[in-house]
Amino acid sequence: MKKLLVIFLLVLSFSPIGNAQKQQVTNHPDRVNWFQDLGFGMFIHWNVDVTLGAVISHSLAGASTEYVEKYINELPKYFNPYKFKPEDWAKMAKLAGMKYVVFTAKHHSGFCMFDTKTTPFNVMNTPLKRDITKELIEAFRKEGIAIGLYFSPEDFYFFHKNNIPIGRLQLPQHFPAKNPSLMAYDKEQLKELLTKYGKIDILFIDGPGDGLREYAWTINPELVITRDLMTTPEQNTPDEPLPRPWEANYTMGTDWQYKPTNDPHKSGTEIINMLVEMRAKGGNFLLNIGPKQDGEIQIEQEALLQEVALWNFANSEAIYAVKPLPIVREDNVWYTQSNDEKYIYAIVRRANWQDWKYGTRKNLVLTHLEGNAQTKVSILGYKSELVEYKDGFDASTYVAPTSIGLVVSAVNGQRFYTNNQWPNAVVLKIENAKFRKLTHTKVTQSTLDGAK
Repeated sequence: MKKLLVIFLLVLSFSPIGNAQKQQVTNHPDRVNWFQDLGFGMFIHWNVDVTLGAVISHSLAGASTEYVEKYINELPKYFNPYKFKPEDWAKMAKLAGMKYVVFTAKHHSGFCMFDTKTTPFNVMNTPLKRDITKELIEAFRKEGIAIGLYFSPEDFYFFHKNNIPIGRLQLPQHFPAKNPSLMAYDKEQLKELLTKYGKIDILFIDGPGDGLREYAWTINPELVITRDLMTTPEQNTPDEPLPRPWEANYTMGTDWQYKPTNDPHKSGTEIINMLVEMRAKGGNFLLNIGPKQDGEIQIEQEALLQEVALWNFANSEAIYAVKPLPIVREDNVWYTQSNDEKYIYAIVRRANWQDWKYGTRKNLVLTHLEGNAQTKVSILGYKSELVEYKDGFDASTYVAPTSIGLVVSAVNGQRFYTNNQWPNAVVLKIENAKFRKLTHTKVTQSTLDGAK
């Protein structure tokens, strides 16, 4: 009898039924590769407190009972973004080169930006009475953009209703794994989000995900979970490349949600340079917008997205489906290489528009690249034949492999601005070249008097 039982268990372990019992514990590797190739995404922070221009959700942490009650009972009455047109957001993201979106379906406040049966504290109980999450997903999916949702396991509304002090990861009750009621509540919301809106590609769990990530994979095993499993620095880019995958999250201004006052924004050049740096270091770049209370993207952020769109329109090849070289940069030149290793991209960042002016030639020595007689160099977006209004001007690109590296002489000849003061990076596409590791000989210093 025991022998039969052992045989049965062995058969079961190799059967589909036995395999079905195995719990998924990490993202599928092929889906991680897919995510890494997306490269650039749009983060969207938007919640019921946008009507006050406040920090999203966090004003509730440690707040008085009177403040919390006022927040819960009054703010939904004012949430009416009548200018909300997710199709416009999606088209802008597509033009800017963003391949995925991550939307705050539920932030820490617990206010759900989707139609849910779990709580009355949701967007359907506002003057808008529209499922914002549904409309946004449909609009971005139509543009071919991968769909990601931000979800907070911590829920300040739930804490308040259950007499739990509102804070972040300060009490056992703040953790779903230690609070069965919160776990059940979160699971029901995740079930809604992962089953009502078609296939969701990415889940950003901003908080303790134990038990929730495993549950999410039972619904969709191909779901890529970013925060909670990946390194996702906020407002910070690592000095050195991190083990892949990783994703840096940045705001355009100083806050995640719309901040109507005192909010200086980054320049378009800063954002483009950040994108270049993150891709050279092997990471993804998730850039945030904070829509206004009426549903429009503020003009400053729309303008920045347009500048990124213009750069990406010419240079996107150097940003997507690429991986880092062993050396990510030398001086102001940043490197990426195509996944198939056929091409190396040398992205020449400029200090300002006068650094490698439009219509002028620049000579570079790329010491970490080794060329040969078949090496070719071109400029993305520019044919290197003519410079507008100049007769008899040699705009050709020259390349020479040397013992000190690959020497390239090229003209910056593509005109983007009327005044020719486009300040952003120029990208060299290099074929039939390879990375070389420089060897350094030991140098000794003479100790003779006068030699130092």
